[in-house]
Amino acid sequence: MKKNYIKTEQEESSWQHATQITSGIRFLRVLLASCLITITTGCADTTSDSDTETATTERVSTGETATTAADDTAKTTGTDAMAIIGRIEPTGSAPAWGKNITDPMLLVIEKLTELQTGPPLHQLSPMQARKAPTPADAVKALLQEHNAPMPPARVDTTGKKVPVEKGSIHARIYTPANATASNPGIVYYHGGGWVIAGIDTYDASARALAEQTGAVVVAVAYRQAPEHKFPTAHNDAFAAYKWVVDNAASLKINPDKIAVAGESAGGNLAANVSIMARDNNVKMPVHQLLVYPIAGYDMNTASYQEHAQAKPLSKAGMAWFFDKYLRNTKDGMDQRIALVNVPNLRNLPPATVINAEIDPLRTGGVLYADKLKEAGVAVKAQVYDGVTHEFFGMAAVLPQAKEAQALATAELNKAFGK
Repeated sequence: MKKNYIKTEQEESSWQHATQITSGIRFLRVLLASCLITITTGCADTTSDSDTETATTERVSTGETATTAADDTAKTTGTDAMAIIGRIEPTGSAPAWGKNITDPMLLVIEKLTELQTGPPLHQLSPMQARKAPTPADAVKALLQEHNAPMPPARVDTTGKKVPVEKGSIHARIYTPANATASNPGIVYYHGGGWVIAGIDTYDASARALAEQTGAVVVAVAYRQAPEHKFPTAHNDAFAAYKWVVDNAASLKINPDKIAVAGESAGGNLAANVSIMARDNNVKMPVHQLLVYPIAGYDMNTASYQEHAQAKPLSKAGMAWFFDKYLRNTKDGMDQRIALVNVPNLRNLPPATVINAEIDPLRTGGVLYADKLKEAGVAVKAQVYDGVTHEFFGMAAVLPQAKEAQALATAELNKAFGK
């Protein structure tokens, strides 16, 4: 990732095309599938500014074309995609690391294993890892393989540059098609261990939140490691939140109704933004949605031991992320990483904490939710059985993801006063 530089849509498209070719025919087939059906899962890249599921491109600055909900004309969907996938049997049995895994979840993991023909994540360089197929690609391929179309998106998207220390970062703005002049807002932080993935990879989650809550969602493409070590992503996350607060009117957001949300590393960032806002006398979010957040540095917890070999996130993979993002082991004990060690969690926004049963991060996420409760914070916490890390954005194929999104929507809307 280059400093102080945001790719144009044309440059991003060329870069993606080159990486697709070098990734091999199998991965190319998955990427081509995204052009054939309209879905809400996003593509695998780290800083992409493109909306690959639409015919037009996202506007990064004035002069470029914005996507609109009208552009997202869907291939018709007389048959529900989840019902189609629900009738398919996995080819293998449940793995030792996930004996309770549901059939649809196992289908996604099997497809991901099929697509990932190279070495495991922890044996790749960051650049190689950023080009590897993702769980979002697996969902996309599964839907395409079984001719399971999706309904159209109901949001418009534009791109913005957000000023941060020593440069700027990109943000994608998801505006519901029926938005008014003053809507609730959600600042969303994607996952990827602060190293890989991006707003395209997690597009499904951001779109779902915008569509289901009616809020304007600002997805933040914070700078990533190893090019930008700790605490760059954390500082970028807070800078982006303050930027949204300061520019709420131009984004059609009510400044008194802004929440934060994030998955995995992004869940950690959302939690930190809430703490940083409180400690720096900045208007606090009205809610924090934390989806399987990285909440600790201890990799010997019960869930790390039970699901050490899990997919898509393993213990070795998590160690790889820490190694790439942190400057040294001392950073691992920093309270911004080890949220479970924060001494003062009082007076923070209400929280929804969502975890997956088959996930090394589960124990830490549950413990953080408990500590928030102990500090007097209103918390709605739920662990979803039979699913793995990254399940939240898979509502097209997983009933648990649909349920989790409904829970998140209900709690966010409560915070928005709906």
